[in-house]
Amino acid sequence: MSVQSAAADVDVDLRQLFASLARNWLRILVVALVVTGAAFALASLATRHYKAQTQVEIAPRESVYTRPASNGDTDRPILDEQGVATQVQIISSNEILKRVAQKLGLEKLPEFDEALDMSALNRALVLVGLKSDPMEIPTEERVLKKMREKLNVYGVEKTRIIAIEFSSEDPKLAAAIPDAIAAAYIAGQGAAKLESNNAAADFLAPEIADLQRQVKDAEAKVATYRAQSDLLMGGNNSVLATQQLSELSSELTRVRANRASAEATANSVRQALQGGGSLDAVPEVLSSDLIQRLRERQVELRANIADLSTTLLDNHPRIRALKSQLADLDGQIRNEAQKLMKGLMTQAQTAQARENQLVADVNTLKAASARAGEQQVELDALQRDATAKRQQLESYQTNYLAAASRKDRNYLPVDARVVSPAQVPSEAYFPKIGPIVGAAFAASLLIMAIVTLLKELFSGRAMRPATGSRFERIDEVAMPHVARAPDSVAMPVVRQEVDVIDEMGEYPAEAAVEPYRAAMRYPTAETVAPDMAGTPDMVAMPEAAPTEKAAVEPEPARSTLGEIDVEKAAEKLIASGAARAIFVSPEGDEAAASAVLVAREVSDAGLRVLLLDLTASGAASRPMLDSGLFPGITNLLASEAQFSDVIHADLYSDCHVIPVGTADPVRAMRAADRLPIIMQSLTTAYDLVVVECGPADAQGIGRLAGDATEVFLSMLEPDDEVTQAAVKLIESGYPDLTLVTPLGHEPPRNPVPGRRSAA
Repeated sequence: MSVQSAAADVDVDLRQLFASLARNWLRILVVALVVTGAAFALASLATRHYKAQTQVEIAPRESVYTRPASNGDTDRPILDEQGVATQVQIISSNEILKRVAQKLGLEKLPEFDEALDMSALNRALVLVGLKSDPMEIPTEERVLKKMREKLNVYGVEKTRIIAIEFSSEDPKLAAAIPDAIAAAYIAGQGAAKLESNNAAADFLAPEIADLQRQVKDAEAKVATYRAQSDLLMGGNNSVLATQQLSELSSELTRVRANRASAEATANSVRQALQGGGSLDAVPEVLSSDLIQRLRERQVELRANIADLSTTLLDNHPRIRALKSQLADLDGQIRNEAQKLMKGLMTQAQTAQARENQLVADVNTLKAASARAGEQQVELDALQRDATAKRQQLESYQTNYLAAASRKDRNYLPVDARVVSPAQVPSEAYFPKIGPIVGAAFAASLLIMAIVTLLKELFSGRAMRPATGSRFERIDEVAMPHVARAPDSVAMPVVRQEVDVIDEMGEYPAEAAVEPYRAAMRYPTAETVAPDMAGTPDMVAMPEAAPTEKAAVEPEPARSTLGEIDVEKAAEKLIASGAARAIFVSPEGDEAAASAVLVAREVSDAGLRVLLLDLTASGAASRPMLDSGLFPGITNLLASEAQFSDVIHADLYSDCHVIPVGTADPVRAMRAADRLPIIMQSLTTAYDLVVVECGPADAQGIGRLAGDATEVFLSMLEPDDEVTQAAVKLIESGYPDLTLVTPLGHEPPRNPVPGRRSAA
């Protein structure tokens, strides 16, 4: 926690500060011109450097007609960002740079070997040990070091093109070196491919011979095992035993179906004969030709009997003969049905015998098929081994033929090509005289302007007294004295105070409150007497000119409602050991002075006190800090600050204060549920927490109350507003409410050193 000063002592006079530039313009311009001339001379005398660039494309160069058939997408070179970066490192490798240096003889040029043409100054520096001797480093390393300083290899963004830049004092050499590096890189890639191809051919030749022998042995094992196991192959590429088992199973199913059908038909005929029912319902009986003819004869006899019955009686010999024939036909039909039933039974028995034979054959073939299956598993394993070796042999043979043909024809396309060879530069890239001179002039002007401003600022000529600043410490502002009521009238319990209020007929006039309102205002230049320059430690408020009304009317009498003054309220809090003191001010901001004065009184007694301002206008904290722009409780609730940021020191006492703050009140009220937690934390850190709630009700102060809490009602005038607020608080569960008034309180005469007294 820190104490913020109320006002700054001095301010920077910007007009005076920047006017120094106009006063010193000639010096600034002369220095800028001198620096610009020196830059022009150095740029003109500097050694010219030329730069050239060669571009190499990284892309597959294999033709679709010459690409091996076995090559797929996975065999193609990686051409993503990492692949291009890898090729960049290969191009700038020591091996390629050494090859180029040897080819072009760079070790013979002083540009790349400073040991060949050392100046007298460099030799002297080497002798005294201020510079390392280049002769101690091998010539090859010195050349490579210089080449790396002048070489820049990078991949062009979002392309597969690599740029090779090289700078040199010789424009022809600047173009020859990147071309030589690109050629060496492509040659190296071709040599690497040739080496890989030769290694592949040398590896595949003995492997193919070995695989041919292994394939021959594997196929011989398959044939031998097949002959030994008698695994003859039938149709559909299956073992003969398995095929026979399948056929017998189908035959057995058919025989079982015929037997079941014959048995069912015989049973139906038997049931019809035994039950005396009609045989016409049996399909097999109806399908018999003999029975059909007997049925036709039977129908014919019945028709004759019906015709003769119209002219003859039933006992007529002719009718009786026809009936006798009809009865014989029924017997013949039943005899034929019995014969049919016996034939079906015989057919069923034959089918049963055939079924038994087939079952025996199937069981035999099952055992044979099981043995054949086990043998087939072993045979399949041998066949898979032989097939895999044959496929590997064919693949090796194909690759070997491709490698051998490329080796014989020397066809190994490199996946890179030069798309833009270097051109001999006609213009030096360094030094650029125009930009160097312009930059030197602008930089010198800027630096001189900054130096001039800093000199003016540090000299104090650009400073002026701050507006409203106070260079003398103000100790105290005298507060008008108001007569205090007798101490015998003070009553801490508000129930008695309300009774007294009911008996009052009149209340103190506005004049009784006006002195305190004047005391709450800040001192300004108009309120300080002109003749007080000799007494800076005491600033008195100007005495108001007595008006005619004030001369006629006597001073209103002080109210005797049982309220206590600030000292009594402080003594009560100290004696009771209260941890929280909640002040409610129904009359508004002016009555909030009670909380401020009580907090200062308790703090002066030696306790650690903090005042929490929960008023909407900041009426309690503004007189303690002289400003309402400090972070406070709203910033804490809105999670914009911490406790150390919102707790400030009172300018006029040892009390600490948390102001209203600068955050959005609507956003802060969304986190109002955090107030009990904040109050608990503050109660733990301080002996007493004084909360000024303004014109709050019982519901509003409910979340602030806790153990050891005292509730006070601040009042200036005992009017109906104060009475109603007191009654509501008592009815809402605060019967021990205490009224307190700031009227008549005199601030202490010895303020905190280094701070102003309450104004």
